[in-house]
Amino acid sequence: MAPNTAARTVTHKEVSAHSSAKDCWVIIHGKVYDLTAFLSQHPGGAKVILKEAGRDATSAFSTFHPKDLIDQMLPKEAFVGALDAASQPVPVAGGEGDLHKPGAGGKAGKPPISAMLNTFDFESVARQVLTPEAWAYYSSGSDDEVTLRENHAVFQRIWLKPRILVNVKNVDLSTKMLGLPCSLPIYITACALGKLGNPEGEVVLTRAAGKKGIIQMMPTLASCSMDEMLDAAVPGQNQWYQLYVNQDRKVSERIVRHAEKRGVKGLFITVDAPQLGRREKDMRVKFVDDAPDVQDEGTVDRNQGAARAISSFIDPSLSWSDLSWFRSITSLPLMLKGVQTGADAVRAAHTGLVQGVVVSNHGGRQLDTSRSGVEVLKEVVDALRAAGFEQPRRRRFEVLVDGGFRRGADVFKALALGASGVGLGRPMLYSMSAYGQPGVERLIDVLRDELVMVMRLMGCTRISDICEDLVDARALGMHVGPILRDNLQDGVYEPLRPVAQSKL
Repeated sequence: MAPNTAARTVTHKEVSAHSSAKDCWVIIHGKVYDLTAFLSQHPGGAKVILKEAGRDATSAFSTFHPKDLIDQMLPKEAFVGALDAASQPVPVAGGEGDLHKPGAGGKAGKPPISAMLNTFDFESVARQVLTPEAWAYYSSGSDDEVTLRENHAVFQRIWLKPRILVNVKNVDLSTKMLGLPCSLPIYITACALGKLGNPEGEVVLTRAAGKKGIIQMMPTLASCSMDEMLDAAVPGQNQWYQLYVNQDRKVSERIVRHAEKRGVKGLFITVDAPQLGRREKDMRVKFVDDAPDVQDEGTVDRNQGAARAISSFIDPSLSWSDLSWFRSITSLPLMLKGVQTGADAVRAAHTGLVQGVVVSNHGGRQLDTSRSGVEVLKEVVDALRAAGFEQPRRRRFEVLVDGGFRRGADVFKALALGASGVGLGRPMLYSMSAYGQPGVERLIDVLRDELVMVMRLMGCTRISDICEDLVDARALGMHVGPILRDNLQDGVYEPLRPVAQSKL
């Protein structure tokens, strides 16, 4: 959006006079905008904007949107003028103040970072410091959250078969994913709205990934812009980009071409979200929110939540026939993110248009009672091998996996079943929310130490030593019978509750 040449300087007092649905001005990053005509078009609904009408909305805007989004979405006529920095803000009666800022829900006495010994420790602290809205968005799964819980519980059904009397003095965790060198076989997968957990947002993950030598997959729905994340990278750092395909393909094309121009190393097209799942913890937060005075209570759509509010642009018509179009607009490696059957993995390989797949159920946030990524992983690898795309020590088609990984042993099991790398999302967000960049770095170190220990005890000194002979996965597809209680996961998991008992 080009600035309006007729724009002027505006005071806080003048902005405060425009605070209704019929006349709505807001301040964002030192600029004043008239959003009256945009209220009905906002994907998150008019209510979100009206809460900030007549005042500085920078904090609320930045939590959900990259800085450059407003220039892409608004016509130049919406720009009223620059804020008079010398003017004083007008107090807002009953304002929410800092209640929605990251950390506002925190409790005093946060443990020292040195006390964080595993991923669940970070999750426990994050639960205490995040706002109810942020915790609901980050932690929620779809429907009854069966798949959310199964994603981690599945690892109890894979048993390790250690080998002895192997010289394991030196263990090398380095590997490659999509041909890119990595210090260990994990990457930070795409997870949205980083500023809900930390004021700096996803650039914190960028810096930590660069320092530790792992890959970050940048999300479409990041709070930071793609350029901000790319600019935060260290020289030589590798980054991927996750794409939700826009109904306006020109928008998607512009994003893809820009990503390639900026040196992104891979494009991951999300294929498991033609419609977002019902994430009731997230929806519950919105359900208990009061409607604004200007909106009739009976017209309030309470079945939204942060996830649906920011994702209405996603194209539900995306199909196999679109892959050739993507191949025509970029030379980047293409990966399909969200494959959940061996048949679809083989079909993807047969197209010759994509370089691999990510086996994923979207962190248990889409179709409840769909199988865990690790269970599907074995099916995918077996199917690809049978079709001639997967041979020991000679990979012809990349297979990554995410969902439920919390231990170095979990990573080992996935590698044994044929994955070339493992994505972690929530643990990265939780460690960032709890301790910022040092938290993310410590989390990576914890996983590194755990994986080294497991490899030593399993008789492996290199990632290439890890193979299916080292695990017993015969019970992988068994979904009945008793399982051992996972006290760490149970200790941080917040059960779904009916509305009368909900504290969100």
